[in-house]
Amino acid sequence: MRRRLDALDRRIVALALPALGALVAEPLYNLTDSAIVGHLGKVPLGGLAVATTGLNVLSWVAAFVEMATISVVAFRRAAGDDPGASRAVGAAYLLSVVVGLLATGIVEAAAPYIALLLGGKAGGGVHQAAVEYLRIAAVGLPALFVALAGNGHLTGLENMRRPLSIALASNLVNVGLEVGLVYGAHLGIAGSAWGTVVAQLVGAAAFVWSSRKSPLCPSRPRSEDLSRLVSDGAPLTVRTVALGSALIATTAIAARLGTAALAGHQIAMQVWNLLALVLDALAVPAQVYVSQALGVDDLFAARRVGRRTLQMGAGLGVSVGLATMALSPFLPAVFSPNGAVQHQATLALLVCGLQQPVAAFAFVLDGLILGCSQYRAMQRAMLLALVAFAPLAGLTAAFHSIGLVGVWLAMLCWLGARSLLLNRRWRAVVAGAA
Repeated sequence: MRRRLDALDRRIVALALPALGALVAEPLYNLTDSAIVGHLGKVPLGGLAVATTGLNVLSWVAAFVEMATISVVAFRRAAGDDPGASRAVGAAYLLSVVVGLLATGIVEAAAPYIALLLGGKAGGGVHQAAVEYLRIAAVGLPALFVALAGNGHLTGLENMRRPLSIALASNLVNVGLEVGLVYGAHLGIAGSAWGTVVAQLVGAAAFVWSSRKSPLCPSRPRSEDLSRLVSDGAPLTVRTVALGSALIATTAIAARLGTAALAGHQIAMQVWNLLALVLDALAVPAQVYVSQALGVDDLFAARRVGRRTLQMGAGLGVSVGLATMALSPFLPAVFSPNGAVQHQATLALLVCGLQQPVAAFAFVLDGLILGCSQYRAMQRAMLLALVAFAPLAGLTAAFHSIGLVGVWLAMLCWLGARSLLLNRRWRAVVAGAA
């Protein structure tokens, strides 16, 4: 058993490490934006906080293309159905273009209303900055969604090295362009948005090229392939909208606590997003290897993958949590020179660190349930988790003296509820292997 677990550990790490680099691409875009825009002042940073929250929700909604593609490619390849896997990839690319173009049109038209909804009474300058960023960044949404489809394809093939190299290249492009456009060309927050758009276009082109050169090229999908992707996407979209609702609520509440609280929340939220995907790196092998095990009807192998990835997640969650808490007094200065913003960010980061072990459990369980294609169970768990989030979030919205600590403790309740519900479903799925 020890030898088998050692072999499994090597497989998990071999997929999780490059997955880590690929997964953090979008948060790194946002962290770069926050660090560069933060030095322009708290108003541009507040506008960025509002805009990126709305854009993140759209990318989360479209993430069903990536999540479902990983599972179906891994499952069908393990079952020996390569033509079916190729058609599934073709369906993912087609749907990502359609959804991306629709999202661009919606954001361009609704940018002022999105900024008002998320920014509340944060101030006219914040609202204007958010609208400007939203309308520029919307141009890159089709490219972002195409990249999600490509990442799902390559991940389902256990190829995370290419997504990692694409992520690194895209972020180098992003950093170089943003520094030049914001500080060199003095374009302000608009320069930050255009830098991200160009980097997303570069990433999408690289994914399409890599998919065409892979051992399993995309092929023309049948109507049933598109129907399955849409069917799988429905509960995943509801689940992600519920997830996004909780995160949107945190920004909306923070905006009503004042500009300094909103800017501090933006810093902490970008760190949280980055840490979430660090932990989510273990969800990638969890999903891929569970899908493969079920493709050959090996429930015992699926159970071993679940046990080991959860153990690794617990250790990683404790480690990153302690590191976040230790760095909380110093990290905010990287993003803003404003003392009030730094204080608010430090408070939020302390609770952020406390969340990480619970978050690790929730994220790994997400991967395991995705590997089982139990999409409706994920939808149900996320909706019920909102019930755990709402009381403390509502109190903080009503009584501003609670401050950002209340917002972040509400998130802890939300993560805890998700973990309990998903763990119950996972245990039910693998009960036959006990």
